Amino acid sequence: MSLTRRQTAAALLTVPLGPALALTATPALAHGGGGGGEGGRPRPRTIHIAGDSTAAAKHSDAAPETGWGMALPFFLADRLRVANHAVNGRSSKSFFDEGRLNALLAGVQPGDLVLIQFGHNDQKTEDPARGTDPYTTYQDYLRRYVKGARARRARPVFVTSVERRRFAADGTARPTLGEYPAAMRALAAEEDVPLADVQALSLARWQELGPDGTEACFLWLDPGDSPNYPDGAQDNTHFRPVGAIEVARLTARALLGEDVLAPRDLRRLDDRVPAEWITWSGPA
Repeated sequence: MSLTRRQTAAALLTVPLGPALALTATPALAHGGGGGGEGGRPRPRTIHIAGDSTAAAKHSDAAPETGWGMALPFFLADRLRVANHAVNGRSSKSFFDEGRLNALLAGVQPGDLVLIQFGHNDQKTEDPARGTDPYTTYQDYLRRYVKGARARRARPVFVTSVERRRFAADGTARPTLGEYPAAMRALAAEEDVPLADVQALSLARWQELGPDGTEACFLWLDPGDSPNYPDGAQDNTHFRPVGAIEVARLTARALLGEDVLAPRDLRRLDDRVPAEWITWSGPA
């Protein structure tokens, strides 16, 4: 890492620890069907996230690793809240098979959104507990998420998986997710589900930043940078705060572009969001 990027990493590691943003609750007005809350007040509208480690909330013993779901509330108006159910290592299959979709749906109310982002661990076809085939079992499991959300009168939204950090020798950002994004796009068209194409957006963003610029986004650390990673890290899948904020911003913009969220639902899309705003909960 250059001196500039070393300084960036050091700054990130001084972020104070605090309550996790995994379940960010702020009062919100329900948009479209939804009923009222206590005392006749409009109930909060919630964005539920079903996903893997790239979105999941992290504990202090993993800092500075950060899921993009931890940063999404920074781009949402106070009328919205986030329920982040994403869990490390899960695929569309294992999240469902472990009963996590049912647990998520138990908290879903009419008018809520259910963001569905899987693909990284679906690629692990050597693991029967997680692996799926893009155009058969992957789509079959995704249909269950759509059906479950709609049964609760919520709106399902597909989110293609965020890209990893991989570059060709000439500095071209390379896709790593195989046919899974294309399979999700095809199913979105078939089932009339809104699609936030974060895979395409993140690939383009990593290209803009280049191999050096993306190191500050991903979990690249030198030995001694963090007590949680005494030997350093060169992780091209998971994010530091800067990267999580980048992906959350891309996601929020995509939700706006697909008319899933309205301009009044969003904020700070073009503003700097300090990495210091990210906090982590206590050890897992």
